[in-house]
Amino acid sequence: MSSSSLLEALLDNRSTLIKTAARITGCHSRAEDVVQDAFLRLVNTPMMSLPLRAQISYVFRIVRNLAIDHYRKQAMEQRYSGSEEEGLNVAVQGSTPESQSLDHEALMIVDTALNELPKRTRYAFECYRLHGIPQKDIAKELGVSPTLVNFMIRDAMVHCRKALSSEYERTPST
Repeated sequence: MSSSSLLEALLDNRSTLIKTAARITGCHSRAEDVVQDAFLRLVNTPMMSLPLRAQISYVFRIVRNLAIDHYRKQAMEQRYSGSEEEGLNVAVQGSTPESQSLDHEALMIVDTALNELPKRTRYAFECYRLHGIPQKDIAKELGVSPTLVNFMIRDAMVHCRKALSSEYERTPST
């Protein structure tokens, strides 16, 4: 089987693939983009020998995964973006003595929280978040799985967030 067989499977099932992607993305035009992305991905796929049923399953899996990726990206963009009008009304925050003091206080809280963590967890967090070392490299260095490194980083982040939120809950607002 060649990538052309996979492309034929995609083209033969295009409308069903679009409907499948639309159920995930919630938008017909985004679903068409997903199927187009799947097409482009399949054009560059090396030759494989799969039975017809497996070809169709493979194409559906690619479309499903791409649709999930599109949905997640869209959700993240909506969470962190606002309307253009909102941006026009935002006051520019300069580096005032008050903001510097608050930033310094937050850093001290995070430092204290990181010191409460096991050394290995803190090391993984600092390597990844501060030094940009890939998780797989940290995993090799620590002799653990990349999944465990991911969990250590997540646990450290959760611990820091809890420390910050509990500190701000204790501090009376002005």
